[in-house]
Amino acid sequence: MPNMIDIDLGRPARRLRVNTLSRLRWLALTGQAGAVLFTHFALGFPLPLMACLGVIALSVVCNTWLRFHYPLTHRLNDRAATALLAYDLLQLSALLYLTGGLENPFSMLFLAPVMISAASLPPSRTVLLGGLAVVAATFLVRWHEPLPWHPGEEMRLPVLFSAGIWCAVVMGVGFIGVYASRVAEEARQLSDALAATELVLAREQHLTQLDGLAAAAAHELGTPLATITLVVREMLGLVAKAGATIDVAQIADDIRLLDQEAQRCRAILGKLTSLGTEDAGPLGEMTLSHLVEDVAGPQRNFDVAVTVTPIGFDEEPVCARNPAILYGLGNLVENAVDFARHRVQIDAHWTPDIVSVTVRDDGPGFAAEILSKLGEPYVTTRRAGGRAKSATDSGLGLGLFIAKTLLERSGALVATSNASAPETGAVVTVTWPRDVFERGLARAKPNGPKRQKGPRAPGLF
Repeated sequence: MPNMIDIDLGRPARRLRVNTLSRLRWLALTGQAGAVLFTHFALGFPLPLMACLGVIALSVVCNTWLRFHYPLTHRLNDRAATALLAYDLLQLSALLYLTGGLENPFSMLFLAPVMISAASLPPSRTVLLGGLAVVAATFLVRWHEPLPWHPGEEMRLPVLFSAGIWCAVVMGVGFIGVYASRVAEEARQLSDALAATELVLAREQHLTQLDGLAAAAAHELGTPLATITLVVREMLGLVAKAGATIDVAQIADDIRLLDQEAQRCRAILGKLTSLGTEDAGPLGEMTLSHLVEDVAGPQRNFDVAVTVTPIGFDEEPVCARNPAILYGLGNLVENAVDFARHRVQIDAHWTPDIVSVTVRDDGPGFAAEILSKLGEPYVTTRRAGGRAKSATDSGLGLGLFIAKTLLERSGALVATSNASAPETGAVVTVTWPRDVFERGLARAKPNGPKRQKGPRAPGLF
């Protein structure tokens, strides 16, 4: 796992978006224009109307340029955001200069850009903007146009009162800057902690998946390793009994079998490194029917009839090729073939909302005492009567546990039961919500093969 210090935990995502800053500025410009027009026309106070509207129009042009120059989701870097907030301070200072300086009640709006900076920019940027606000406020104490008032009258506030407003602005800039910065920093720390936790959980999830794949590979390795052990013992027995006379043909057959089983072990171990990550190429997408047929095909080499019946209406669901699902369903079908007397029935069913695969056999079924514990490790799932995979098959009861775990990780619900009397056998149903089953699917190209649509009657492949 990489060092947390070297990981960007989402800091760029906390930068100001152009859309956010643009909306705030439109709100401020609307308020400024409304205040100027109301003061001039409703209250009848004379003021330099055209100059004020010109300052506001300049910001309108700036905001319009931002809107068309950047996409709404663009996030500004610290330098650009600082420059825009500094412009807002200067624009507000120009308006206040034309309308009474700090004697104007709207001088408290100096706090707004500083607060936005404290919440979203580094402290150094906030200090810079705070200093600019203090300099502008100091300038406006001494130099400004008269405060708009009744015609023929001039509104002059005492110097001490103006000094008090200046102190209030300066202290407000300092307090709001520090307070908003601390609150934002705590929020950033919490966000970083959550992001780091997500990274740790993702790492643990990968480790857990690796455990599941390792268990699946270990379970599959049991059969070929048992065969290898049996063949080696037979070869040792032949050598011990034959002495100088050895049946070369039988030894050659045994060696070929050992090579075949060793290659099988290598292929199973290969799954451990590629399961869930290998690129299936043109076979990366599978319809539900093809998925089930892919699972059932290898089990048709035994003396049990395996029948697949697709049942569904509307468009047949298509999923991304998932080796974990293939292994899980394959294990269920293999288990059914092991215990079936004559046949195994696989129903592939789909609706607009769900996708399900049901595996039935005509064997003895699950033992009643362990039916409620199915899916737990080291629980033997059937009554006596199953076909032994090898002479040394240990029957630890891990097959269904591994299959159930892998299928549930894919979003499925696995239900086990016995067939209703007078029929016998086990019934295992795997059900996915359709959107979960099709999740992660790479969409077909426009000129690619078309999916099957319309009602589909039950039938055999």
